[in-house]
Amino acid sequence: MSERTLAIIKPDAVKKHAIGDIIARYEKASLKPVAIRMMQFSKSTVEGFYAVHKARPFFDSLCTFMVSGPVVVLVLQGDNAIKKNRELMGATDPAKAEAGTIRKAHGTNIEFNAVHGSDSPEAATFEISYFFPQMELVG
Repeated sequence: MSERTLAIIKPDAVKKHAIGDIIARYEKASLKPVAIRMMQFSKSTVEGFYAVHKARPFFDSLCTFMVSGPVVVLVLQGDNAIKKNRELMGATDPAKAEAGTIRKAHGTNIEFNAVHGSDSPEAATFEISYFFPQMELVG
């Protein structure tokens, strides 16, 4: 079933010049980028995006990290895109991620873990619409 998911290449991976490698991994896995935007998050943008985590102890440090440098926000489309992207990303903690995953290759630690991906169809719908009006999507 073809579906869409949101992916974010986080500031740590952008600083490491890993954008091309990460996008190549998406494409190799048959996840087609249908929208791409490089941007610098404002504090209010990132707080709104991660509002679901507001009560969690890592919220403030996550928001600080996400505004620390530019990010690349993508919409990926493909069969079972959400599940496929979650598998490509690997475990949240790069030390526990399987070899060959994006986080194993480019993540530093549980906080600086290179990429974000939607974890459910509901999250994907919210996250995609947060950054991309429907008219901007191709494919």
